[in-house]
Amino acid sequence: MLVLGLAWLVACAPEPTADTRPEVRVGSKKFTESVILGELVARLARLSGAHAVHRRELGGTTVLWEALKRGELEVYPEYTGTLRQELFASRGLKDDAALREALAAEGLGMSASLGFNDTYALGMKEAEAERLGIRRISDLRAHPELKLGFSNEFMDRGDGWPALRERYQLPQRQVRGLDHDLAYRGLESGAIQVTDLYSTDAEISAYGLRVLEDDLKHFPAYDAVLLYREDWARKNPRVLAAILELQGLISEPEMVRLNARARLERVPEDTVAAEFLARKLGLETETQSDSLASRVWLRTREHLFLVLVSLLGAIGVAVPLGVLSAKRARVGQVVLGLAGIIQTVPSLALLVVMIPLLGIGSRPAIVALFLYGLLPIVRNTAAGLGGIPGDLRESAQALGLSPRARLWRIELPLAAPSILAGIQTAAVINVGTATLGALIGAGGYGQPILTGIRLDNTGLILEGAVPAALLALAVSGLFELLERLVVPRGLRVSQGQQT
Repeated sequence: MLVLGLAWLVACAPEPTADTRPEVRVGSKKFTESVILGELVARLARLSGAHAVHRRELGGTTVLWEALKRGELEVYPEYTGTLRQELFASRGLKDDAALREALAAEGLGMSASLGFNDTYALGMKEAEAERLGIRRISDLRAHPELKLGFSNEFMDRGDGWPALRERYQLPQRQVRGLDHDLAYRGLESGAIQVTDLYSTDAEISAYGLRVLEDDLKHFPAYDAVLLYREDWARKNPRVLAAILELQGLISEPEMVRLNARARLERVPEDTVAAEFLARKLGLETETQSDSLASRVWLRTREHLFLVLVSLLGAIGVAVPLGVLSAKRARVGQVVLGLAGIIQTVPSLALLVVMIPLLGIGSRPAIVALFLYGLLPIVRNTAAGLGGIPGDLRESAQALGLSPRARLWRIELPLAAPSILAGIQTAAVINVGTATLGALIGAGGYGQPILTGIRLDNTGLILEGAVPAALLALAVSGLFELLERLVVPRGLRVSQGQQT
């Protein structure tokens, strides 16, 4: 398996190139507007002669902010309200000048407004709002029975639900957090009655929603801007000048139309961006459309890379730990306890915790998957060794075998079925959990799943979910075959008779 793994890594390694163009790594959050803006930036950078890579849908604000500060991104679209209320919430920054000064201390620069304000708002179905007589956020006080559902980020941010509830003295207690893109479906189905909106969401008119008046002026301005690294900007003034052509170029109605093209008309974001640049700046840019087969193959390679490397690492660490746990009972309790604690940490939380240490991309995803793979292998290795009959151990001792020889020639072969079962469990777990790696730029089958959820596109969801399920089945079948090759026939027969 190790040899096969190394061969795969060599086969997938990118070939060295002599590209001397300046590099621009553009990030975007996991909602449509940010992806479109990121694509616009990437295309303008390419037109200036740079080699631009757009790392799409990288989760929330924290992921991109940390990646920008670490130098893993050069630029990404952000909003002034998010900077003031979330990233610099304790500073009390009153204007853009103070905001630029705070960013400069971090080695970052900020563009002027791109031309629109995408502030937060609350909305509900027009018919429901009319029936209850709700036009302002203050009107919600009279309806404590309403079910509210907000995006997960809104539930915790500085100007989000806790501050809004306090400012308006709202009595609602049936409040749940959910993905922003799923909230509209919740409104349509009646599962929730009020949610948070972005003022440029195309779904506001498409779903027939009423935007409630922010009568106490709780939400600040969320002017769209570009954040970039100052050190990169000084080295690449031409590229910076190209991407700053977006300043003041996009009005709020224009942004709504762009979002509608992608969200409602199902036009790919790169095509939406190309159309906009051609219409506004007369710039012609190429759009590429990969076939389904090529997309699935790319995601399969990325997914297998994450699973294989993490699994090999887990085997190399967990099997010795399992042996130690079987030989030393007290040590085994500690090892299994720690592995069990790691297993209970939510996978998304573990990925985010890894970002300040390892950045974005495959590295934090591999480490997280490695940690999740430890428990089943350690537990099954210890159980397999502990379940060896005493008379067999005594026979090995009577033959005069050293402890090392007994381990390698008697105990591990006898425990092989249990060890392989643990490795199989870890592999299947990793195949499923690796889909979350897309949130931090690791790619894999999670990428089309996230995009499909965001665009309400079942085809894209299935493009990631079906191969992931098939891969899990293939991995399970592979280990069944591996057991036949590795475990002696006599042990398999004996195990079957005991069962």
